[in-house]
Amino acid sequence: MNVRISLGFLTRPLLILLLMPGLVIAQPEMARFSFRRGLMGTQFTLTFFAPDSLTARRVNEAVNARMDSLNQVMSDYMDGSEINRLSESSGQNRWVRVSPDLFNVLEKAKTIARQSNGRFDPTIGPLSLLWRRAVRRGEFPAASARRQAHRAVGYRFMGLDSATRSVKLLRPGMRLDVGGIGQGFATDEAALLLRKLGINAFVMDIGGDVLAGEGSWTVALDSTVITLRNAAITTSGDVYRYLDYRGRRYSHIMNPRSGLGLRHFVRVTVQAPDGYRADALTKVFSVARSRAFGWHKSRRLLRRFPGVTVLIVENKRGRLRKWQSAPF
Repeated sequence: MNVRISLGFLTRPLLILLLMPGLVIAQPEMARFSFRRGLMGTQFTLTFFAPDSLTARRVNEAVNARMDSLNQVMSDYMDGSEINRLSESSGQNRWVRVSPDLFNVLEKAKTIARQSNGRFDPTIGPLSLLWRRAVRRGEFPAASARRQAHRAVGYRFMGLDSATRSVKLLRPGMRLDVGGIGQGFATDEAALLLRKLGINAFVMDIGGDVLAGEGSWTVALDSTVITLRNAAITTSGDVYRYLDYRGRRYSHIMNPRSGLGLRHFVRVTVQAPDGYRADALTKVFSVARSRAFGWHKSRRLLRRFPGVTVLIVENKRGRLRKWQSAPF
């Protein structure tokens, strides 16, 4: 059975995971199993090799339980989630002890924020809320509301204490949003669990964040077929969510520096050794290309992230331009 999961750039299909007979290295006395469910506002597909159906069901149940627990920790859409409870402590000048999962994802997110000079920022929550409301209502946010939200954004105002596993949000009104890294982080955690359970040949896809283990798994990117093994690949772009205002289209991907949705439409595909980096770096390079940022500067920025390959496709005045750091 073929499983096809796609994202879109403008209105065209773009990243498709192909699970086809003969494309995965078979293992003696092992069968392939595939499971699909809704998760984190999208579809989650898990495929792996196991000795029998009973083992496969138990593995799938364990992975689902792990993903659900991560969603309870990281979702800023969910009332009472751990990340939302932490956000409520902003401006209170106190350290809050958090779970290992939340600390881990925030630590990774802050590292990416620092390495990218703020092109990715896990404290973008106030702006996220503003733009979600704007897209939902079709109303452009007032300048005063944008300024107020922007004052509460800045990864440098999020303190992390690894000794006590604690977080301090220094400015009032801060709100955390790890949506730009959370799905990739979740796939990494699922992969760790699968390997602990003795499952090494697997691939998973959550909303276009694809992570593969052992085997030769194939991903179709436009007309290019990519073989993925012990690596992750993610694509971000203008995926159906945007705001049209006075003849201008603003993407759902926001620039943390300006506080606005991107107006320069770009599709970024990142292949990385792990899911969290593939996920977050699609946003980093989308924001980088939103300004006058030449290809040589993209290459310079990429040097901060070893083991990462980037493909950028831009749509400028109806013309497509393409840059790729190396073959996938």
